[in-house]
Amino acid sequence: MDFRDSPEEAGFRARLRAWLEERAGTFPASGDEYWERQPEWHRELYAAGFFGLCWPRGYGGHELPPVYDVVLDEELARAGAPPRPSLGYLVQGLGRHGSEELRRRFLPGMINGTERWCQGFSEPGAGSDLASLTTTATLEGDDYVVRGHKIWTSYSDVADWCLLLARTDPDAPRHRGISAFVISMRQPGIEQRPLRMINGVTREFGQVLFDEARVPADQLVGSPGEGWALAMTVVGHEREPSTLGFVARYGKLVRELHSRVRHQVPEELAWAAVQTEMLRLHVRRRLAEQLDGVVHGPDGSLDKLLMTWVEQSVGHAALAVAGTGDTELFNAYLYSRAQSVMGGTSQIQKNIIASRILELGA
Repeated sequence: MDFRDSPEEAGFRARLRAWLEERAGTFPASGDEYWERQPEWHRELYAAGFFGLCWPRGYGGHELPPVYDVVLDEELARAGAPPRPSLGYLVQGLGRHGSEELRRRFLPGMINGTERWCQGFSEPGAGSDLASLTTTATLEGDDYVVRGHKIWTSYSDVADWCLLLARTDPDAPRHRGISAFVISMRQPGIEQRPLRMINGVTREFGQVLFDEARVPADQLVGSPGEGWALAMTVVGHEREPSTLGFVARYGKLVRELHSRVRHQVPEELAWAAVQTEMLRLHVRRRLAEQLDGVVHGPDGSLDKLLMTWVEQSVGHAALAVAGTGDTELFNAYLYSRAQSVMGGTSQIQKNIIASRILELGA
């Protein structure tokens, strides 16, 4: 299979590389300052024509093949620039399940970066077992009134809007009583509680408490009780590594670690190099399948497991090479521990693979 750039892709890569060279070092790639300046980075990428590459033109995208996102991720990693903002799962969820009115109202601002978003799914008692969520939305007149508690909500303290899951029918089977909403985060009845992460970042995650916050009924996504289908679209996209930009960054970190080794390569680094190359080839195969129109369902759980194993292998390699003395590399190790939990725990992914792919227990 030929993975070399086409002439069009090569031209795009050259333009992007030149643009990034002009901005070398102007944006932090991690830490609190990165989260603070991410909206600015998002808008600069978009204004230069390097964001929303694969999304519909009607909402502000470019409708290019998914390979262009891979080129973008590779060049951002090569330049040491911040990753592109992770919004694809929200665009997919709202784009597939929202009405045309909702799509036209919200997708352009989401894509061009003029409006910031968060995802209100997980709760203190409903993480990987999302169907057990207890946040409620009760119809009162023309509004739904929301009461509940969300956690691990990325960018919640700076978000304008939230794609929220809430229970609208307490008597329905638990998967069928959940609805999805676009709710404003700028209103009374919403309390923010930021969470400090183990790597020192204070701005990425938060808890959100909803105490009679309101959302207009016309901002219901789909019909009442259809929130689970949207949730599966969102997490399915979230679990595929081919459009998340991780692979190029894993490879760059492995090469950086190798450059620091003076004598024998630690076993952890050798294993991380093997696993990173394995994931790179797997993602290339997934990309080829996407270009052929293949749509993946529960296979995303396989992708998520592979991604978890690789990131944690790279994290262990960083610890083996640099110990705790290099703050940035030690933080890479610390952050890697979360990979087996976020986006659905590894145990949940194995259950999905067993039941939905291998059909065990059927």
